[in-house]
This record gives sequence, C-alpha cells and structure tokens, in this order.
Amino acid sequence: MNSDFMDALATLEREKGIQKEVIIEAIEAALISGYKRNFNQVQNVRVDVNRDTGTIRVFARKTVVEEVFDARLEISLDEAKKINPNYEVDDVVEIEVTPKDFGRIAAQTAKQVVTQRVREAERGIIYSDFIDREEDIMTGIVQRQDHRFIYVDLGKVEALLPLNEQMPNETYKHNDRIKAYITKVEKTTKGPQILISRTHPGLLKRLFELEVPEIYDGTVEIKSVSREAGDRSKIAVHADNPEVDPVGACVGPRGQRVQTIVNELKGEKIDIVRWSENPVEYVANSLSPSKVLKVKVNEEDKMTQVIVPDYQLSLAIGKRGQNARLAAKLSGWKIDIKSESDAKELGIFDDEGFVTVEEQEASNQDHSFTAIESDEQE
Repeated sequence: MNSDFMDALATLEREKGIQKEVIIEAIEAALISGYKRNFNQVQNVRVDVNRDTGTIRVFARKTVVEEVFDARLEISLDEAKKINPNYEVDDVVEIEVTPKDFGRIAAQTAKQVVTQRVREAERGIIYSDFIDREEDIMTGIVQRQDHRFIYVDLGKVEALLPLNEQMPNETYKHNDRIKAYITKVEKTTKGPQILISRTHPGLLKRLFELEVPEIYDGTVEIKSVSREAGDRSKIAVHADNPEVDPVGACVGPRGQRVQTIVNELKGEKIDIVRWSENPVEYVANSLSPSKVLKVKVNEEDKMTQVIVPDYQLSLAIGKRGQNARLAAKLSGWKIDIKSESDAKELGIFDDEGFVTVEEQEASNQDHSFTAIESDEQE
C-alpha cells in the first residue's frame, strides 16, 4: 500500500462516512490472519500500518523469559538485552518479521476489507434512513414479482410486498408506481429488509395526512381507522375547534381530497365519520351511511344495541355484515342491530335504556360522508 491508498481512505471517509481509522484497524486485524495463514506462523504478531505513507510492517511479539520453551512465543532475557539492555523478564519484545512479498497479500487483504466495510456502511446508512420511516408511507416502482413477494424499488433499497399485504382488487405490472406503508425494517445478513403493505389501515391514515393539510398540521385528528382493503374503509375524525368541520376538511372542495385517496386505492369505498366521546353518537355515526333511530349502551360488556328503520336494516348490516363489522372495529363497541319492527315485536323499542338519536337524517349529512356510492341496494 502507498500514500495514494491512504488518500483513497480519506476520500471514503468524506463520501461514505466511514472513519479512516476504523478501516485501518480492520486492515491490520485482517493482515494478522493473512500473515499466519500464508506463512504458516502461529506466533503472536502485530501489524502496523503507517497512517501517512501506508507502509506495512509485521512485528513478532515475544515474552521475555529466563528459559525459553517455545521460541515462537518467547525470547530469553540474554537475547532481549542484546536488543535493549533495559528489558526485564515478562516484558514483551517486538521483532520485525515483515516478509519480502507481503505487499501483495496486504494489497489483496486491504481491498477485501475496504469493500466489505463500504458495503456494511452503505447498509448501515440505508437501515438508519429507513428505520425512521417505519409506519410511514413511501412511493415505489414495481420491479418484479414471484409467488411470495412483489419487489418494489424505493430508491436506495428494494422493498418486499408480501402476497397477504397486496390488495385483492389490484394487479401489479413492471414499472407501476405505487404508494405503500412501511410495516417493518429489519437488519439481515444481506442488508436491511423493508416490508411494505397496501392493505394496512396505516396506509389510509397516511394518505389522509398527505391530502388533508388540517390533519397534517393537527387541526383535525384521525381517531380511528377500520379497513377491509380493496372494498370498504371507515375513518373517524375529530377537531377540538368547534368551528372546524373535520368531515368536510377530509372530503375537500367538491370531494377532491377524498377522491384522490379513493383513486389511489383503486375505488375502495371510504366512509368518513365524526368521532364523539358519546358512545351513542359515535356508534350511530360509525354505522354511516345507515340512519339510526335509537342506541342502548352497555358499558360493562362494551356492547350496544342499535335500532334502525326497517328499510335501513340491510344498509346498516351491509354486504356480508361488512358495514356492521367495520363500524364495530372503528368504534370499539360490539353492535347488535335490530330493525324497528323487530324491536317492537320483541318489546324493546320503548325500553328506557335506549337513547333516541335525534335528527339523525340531518346529522348523517353533517357528521359523515361516503366516498363512492353507498351500497343501499345491497
């Protein structure tokens, strides 16, 4: 090695952030192994790399003893004093044993060490960049796919989109640009592994943060999200400022904001409802777009009974129970839905435990919004 090599290490330090001293120490450690392997030496040695010139020297380290039992590891006191009269027993003497053709081995070893360190440093930089992006959204380009993953280029690294995190209503082609939610960032022997999702509820939340400035700046807060990816989602929003309409902010002028998200999710229906600390109001809003007449709350079992008009029963339950299921997940309350006629037949319609949801038709308009047509006919 020479001074040019040391200059190259200094350049690496500036460009890659790999400390020059760390690389040199790694080279020295690797050269010790290389020396023992190539020259069949088992003695204790030290390799010194001159930080200015790059010159490499190998020193055998021997312990000063009265009587030598192993000449590879020990040196007699008399021999040591010939080198320096100040040596005493148990001191360590260093004797240069640099082989003539050691430069070739040194150059090869140094190249391997530098390559390995650069690769490790790049992986470390990528990992540190992406560990902070966990639970965030990124745009990537589809590269290829196999039976387990779709491989998405995120710029510095290729992320993995597992089969169970792909939306059922989507097909992915080479060079497709997609937004995805980063679910996990792991360190592996092959470098950082980034797992992404198109089905995670967090994706919907991050999309609203991107499209709705009031959510990004904290004026409007997303309280809860429930999602059946590719089909329907519900999102509950709240604003501390009574003058701010959280649902209207998410919908945007002429529905543009929510429509952008619907387009990104390939037509997934989105119900935006107003959150409330009052479970009667919150559960009623959660069942949007259905109208609700009465709600009975059982705090102990975290359960509610809901009465809806007869003609709204199928809408409240939804296709294959989807609307009720999403509403329960969104609100955190179990929901038992009864039609008005069934409730009267069972004698519970006038139960004192039920609270009437007043002016529900108006509040449905004010407190909720469904992007894409409602499935009233379902």
